[in-house]
Amino acid sequence: MSHVATDVGRMTETTPTACTAIQVRGLTATSAERTLVDHIDLDVPARGVTAIIGSSGSGKTTTALALMGEHRPGVSVTAARTNSAGVRFGFVPQHPSAVLNPVLRLGTALREIERSAHRAGSTISVAEALQRASFPLDRALLRRYPHQLSGGQQQRLVIAHALLTDPTCLIMDEPTTGQDPVHRSVILDEIAQLAESGLTIVLLTHDLGAVRSVADHVIVMAGGRVIETGGTDLLDAPVQEQTRALVGAESRTRRQSRPDRTTSPGATRLSLAEITAGFRKSAVLENFTVNIEPGECVALVGPSGCGKTTAARVAAGLHQPTAGRVLLDGRPLAGAIHGRVRSDLADIAYVAQDAKAAFDPYRTVWEQILRGPLRLRGATHAAAAAAATHALDRVGLDPQIALQRPGSLSGGEAQRAALARALAVQPSVLICDEVTTGLDPVAQQRVLELLSELTRQHAISLLVISHDTGVVRTIADDVVDMRME
Repeated sequence: MSHVATDVGRMTETTPTACTAIQVRGLTATSAERTLVDHIDLDVPARGVTAIIGSSGSGKTTTALALMGEHRPGVSVTAARTNSAGVRFGFVPQHPSAVLNPVLRLGTALREIERSAHRAGSTISVAEALQRASFPLDRALLRRYPHQLSGGQQQRLVIAHALLTDPTCLIMDEPTTGQDPVHRSVILDEIAQLAESGLTIVLLTHDLGAVRSVADHVIVMAGGRVIETGGTDLLDAPVQEQTRALVGAESRTRRQSRPDRTTSPGATRLSLAEITAGFRKSAVLENFTVNIEPGECVALVGPSGCGKTTAARVAAGLHQPTAGRVLLDGRPLAGAIHGRVRSDLADIAYVAQDAKAAFDPYRTVWEQILRGPLRLRGATHAAAAAAATHALDRVGLDPQIALQRPGSLSGGEAQRAALARALAVQPSVLICDEVTTGLDPVAQQRVLELLSELTRQHAISLLVISHDTGVVRTIADDVVDMRME
């Protein structure tokens, strides 16, 4: 990530007014492929929560980074004027792995941030930051590495990182992503308390419920432009078509429920039989069993850290169990991915929660979608290209976007690209770990309809991990509550 100042010769800075923390005029951001933000004016009120909403790729994250004087590599940012003098920024990204050091234990990284922040004048302690972020002050947990945490735990840890720097403006990109209902509620309460204490918060989110809960001011973006602003009441009576579409899709997802299965139970397609797995001497799963039939959707639910993602990774061969077996159509599979034959690798497709981290950052998305049909199914290049194009169309992603590298995509675009990559190999089992969290309500509705179609019409077995009760209600035939295991 780079500072805007390296590219913005025309940006000037003056002191904001008492009621405005940040003011930007004529903000434009472009990449080699497209215009990301198109000459927008923006005012962020001081001491409150400003929510920026909009469809995936609408420019929310690019705008938020520009407020801090930052931008992604390959992005050029200009502005006629920006007012943010005296503001100390903290940033919580949508994908925690982007800022978590994979080779440092959690406690070591926190203490390094604390020392650096204290030299800069902060007085916040590690214990206080963890408490405010609802992350347990547990010595055993703090000795873990980032990859040994659930997605929700990683998100709360990054919030603690940001709070250690004692910011006056905290920018949070999808902070409720991957959180179970209890921790989601706690984080929203903390956001409200931080705002009440005088902190300015910019909340980037697709979670309209979170907006209604904590936001004072709402900015709606579409196509790189600001199309509507106001209080949270604009969600009750939106003027612009794009805003009405977001609110309408959210409402449909809340009301929708999974229809009864029309097929009779059959042989088991995927089975996790008495699985025990964990990290070092700590078992996350013990004697865990779940069976999924062809055309059935099973949802794993439960609090962050209960083992949902570990179970999914065991099924995909990405985490070797210490006991138990994984069976596909009654056949036992090797516990580790390198021991499985290519057809088995193609048959079980896994869409990770952190979609960007699952892509090679140096190859285009298109190249990586092609790779599955070519290598795992032995397809010709023409057949692989046709499969990739069809998969991108099914998830509602423009093939031109796939010609970019993953780092150029928004969080929602990356999630749909990861789903397209999985579908291109025509799996018989699809594992989706929080696959809708980075999607706006319209894109989420489309993906849920696609997942239902895959099970109902194509008999694909679906294992879904989600904290979103609306998602679970919409697509799941059976629900396994991991708290009961």
